[in-house]
Amino acid sequence: MLVTLKELLDQAKEEKKAVGAFNGTTLEAIRGIIQAAEELDTPVILQHAQSHDDMIDLEEIGPVMLYYAKRAKVPVALHLDHGSTLERCVQALRLGFTSVMYDASAKSFEENVEETKEIVKIAHAVGASVEAELGHIFTSEVVHGEGGDSDSKDDYENLDDIYTDPQVAKEFVEKTGVDCLAVAFGTTHGVYLTEPKLDLPRVARIRDAANVPLVMHGGSGVSDEDYKVAIENGICKVNYYTYMNTAGGRASKEYWEDEEKPLFYDSMSLAATEAIKEDVKKAIKVFQKK
Repeated sequence: MLVTLKELLDQAKEEKKAVGAFNGTTLEAIRGIIQAAEELDTPVILQHAQSHDDMIDLEEIGPVMLYYAKRAKVPVALHLDHGSTLERCVQALRLGFTSVMYDASAKSFEENVEETKEIVKIAHAVGASVEAELGHIFTSEVVHGEGGDSDSKDDYENLDDIYTDPQVAKEFVEKTGVDCLAVAFGTTHGVYLTEPKLDLPRVARIRDAANVPLVMHGGSGVSDEDYKVAIENGICKVNYYTYMNTAGGRASKEYWEDEEKPLFYDSMSLAATEAIKEDVKKAIKVFQKK
């Protein structure tokens, strides 16, 4: 059942829960995500990150995602993650996505506001939701299983300059009308090799100031307990991909290493789908406090 992101997150905010947002880069991932949500009878966000265009383009994977979202037995929001241009956001909306994230967090505050306002105007006109981002979320040395540019808190002299400021968040939401806001408080994209040090009280201050559902990007390395505190403090959407992706890869490797199993790609594909499903279920249980 296809729904908007705003519908899911407004309810999550009221219930002090979070909805998991999972990247559907492959058919195995899409099926595993939807199966997990249906088995737990829990809403879910199925998303495509623009950074995954080198794996599969939005035009190709978008209609497949829409097909599974519409026929799901649970509410599913179809979301574009980290859209970097107006054109890409409009493309997703035309494909049937019910929400888009416009990420201008690397630009000046003024540019972020003006460009996000335009996306909000377009998306709201067709009944879709908009997510934006304020602050800087770190990137580890390994992102999505590949090498990538890395940065850490050690690269910055003053974390207040890159973490989301509550009063700035309030101003941003008032000026743009976004439905939810991704905030920076110490999380990291990719494979995080050490335990992150999170500024969890900051999340509550942003929640109180901005008064919109908040989004956690880069949940790698975050403990279940810290997830629960972050959600209690206002996180309503959690982006989750790296560990899910790793679970599918590990299952595939184990399948091929078992000499008693037939060398059938479709059988390996089913093993990967099952592993992804089980990992997504674990994440959902944490986010939904099940």
